[in-house]
Parts: sequence; C-alpha cells; structure tokens
Amino acid sequence: MATMSKYTINRVFLCVLCIAQLQALVSHAHHSAAAFVAFHNMARMQVGVGPLQWNTTLQAYARKYARHQRSIGCKMIHSNGPYGENLYWGYGAGFMDAVAAVKAWVDEKAFYNYMINDCLMGNQCLHYTQVVWKDTTQLGCARSFCSNGGVFITCNYYPPGNYLGERPY
Repeated sequence: MATMSKYTINRVFLCVLCIAQLQALVSHAHHSAAAFVAFHNMARMQVGVGPLQWNTTLQAYARKYARHQRSIGCKMIHSNGPYGENLYWGYGAGFMDAVAAVKAWVDEKAFYNYMINDCLMGNQCLHYTQVVWKDTTQLGCARSFCSNGGVFITCNYYPPGNYLGERPY
C-alpha cells in the first residue's frame, strides 16, 4: 500500500473542501460573491497559489462599469482602470452567471504554455493568467443584463496581473 505525504493529504483535503463549498453554492445564487470567489480559488489551488478574498471596493468599481456597459449596449471594451480586469458576455441558460464566466476564463488554461510563458498559436489565455496571478489577493465582480437578452460580467483584481515577461505563478 502506497503512503501519501503530508503535502498530498493536504491537497486532497483542500480539494474535498472546495468540492463541498461548490456543492453548497449550488443552492445559492450562481452570481454571488461567494460563487465568484470559490470558482476563482479552485483554479488558483490547482496551480498552488493562494486564495482570493472578496473586496467591496473592487465590487463597487465592477458594478459601476457593468451598469455603464448596460447603458451603451454591453460592448466588450475594457474599463482601462487601475485594476486587473476580465470581461465576459453570455447568453442563454447556463451562460449567464459566475460559473459560466469563470469557466470560460479558466478554460483558456489549455492555451497557456508555462515554459514559454505565452498563449499558444494566437489563442487567448490572458483571462486565465489573471485568474491565477500569484500576487493578486483581492477580487470584486458584477454583472448587468443587456438589452439584447445577454449578460455582461466583469471581475476586477488587485493587485493586477499579466505583466509582460512575468509568469503568473
């Protein structure tokens, strides 16, 4: 019978804990602060970086920008503010909440090559690298319903990530 190291046991425990948190979220709103934090932290745990905390200042910034986007038709244009930022637009059942937004960003992991610290073959991966940026510690997100029936979601990060030449973790 193989023995497990303390490190492996701790990782297994954390995975079980995260799964329990996610199952608890199923009964809560999939666009809550807890949902955004939990889904970000699952991705961060996979690469060994610390968890994010919810920040109400970042949430207020995100909320103001999401409302602005609603007023101009929900265009996928960054705010160019002082924080790191990921944007998402979704439409239809299953594509309008934190789960869908964070999943879309984390799915870009398939296009990130750590060895060369770049996205593969012109694919997008910078949403993913912001989600797992090692120095980022705080998160705030918001969403707005668009006139075309879709949803606009923005998450802001502090400190921001994606600095040229630096690895996310």
